[in-house]
Amino acid sequence: MNWNEFEFFPVLGEVLTAKNTLKLDFTAANADLEKINLTETALFETYVLEQLESAGKTYGIGGYLEKRAIYRRSDVFGTAASDFRDIHLGVDIWTRAGAPIFVPFDGRIHSFQDNVGFGNYGPTIILEHELGGEKLYSLYGHLYRSDLEMLQVGKEVKAGDLLCHIGSFPENGDWPAHLHFQLMWDLHGNSGDYPGVAAEKDVEFFKKNCPDPDWILGFGRQDQ
Repeated sequence: MNWNEFEFFPVLGEVLTAKNTLKLDFTAANADLEKINLTETALFETYVLEQLESAGKTYGIGGYLEKRAIYRRSDVFGTAASDFRDIHLGVDIWTRAGAPIFVPFDGRIHSFQDNVGFGNYGPTIILEHELGGEKLYSLYGHLYRSDLEMLQVGKEVKAGDLLCHIGSFPENGDWPAHLHFQLMWDLHGNSGDYPGVAAEKDVEFFKKNCPDPDWILGFGRQDQ
């Protein structure tokens, strides 16, 4: 599929570029992570916001298929080494809580729920779209609970509609404020939830089903 044939409304309301984004490294190569108690969400969020402030950026970008060290903070991602999930299947956009999130292209509300638990998604919305004759689903995780209150399954949404907001901890799954944005061709029977992190042994399966969200976000295609 040629994604350049389609136009998408900016998910955060403005185009993400090298001028307003900073790539954040959450792999084991980032020695700073060893100095932070990642289970203390306030400290973790302070670290993220300080990185953005020092670089003069509004948004931090957490990478697609990044093998991360931060998931040790929660048993949600598993305890057995062979099944531990640490490869990120979406793109994270880290910024201050309350930032609005907009519908990138026409679709409908497929499902939503509050995925409670430390390290989980918290309030989550999944949209169903049609793109080039194929169904495609987009997931928005770590929201405010209030964003789910007026939703209705099947309700149509249009590109540019205000959908929800980046939530604050602890109601957002107890993470520093950010949006987890992910695409899926098939939900495999899931409703209001879909794995956002994969174990290494399963990554090829999920890579085929979860295309790179930057095809819609577009920050990697912007002029430097």
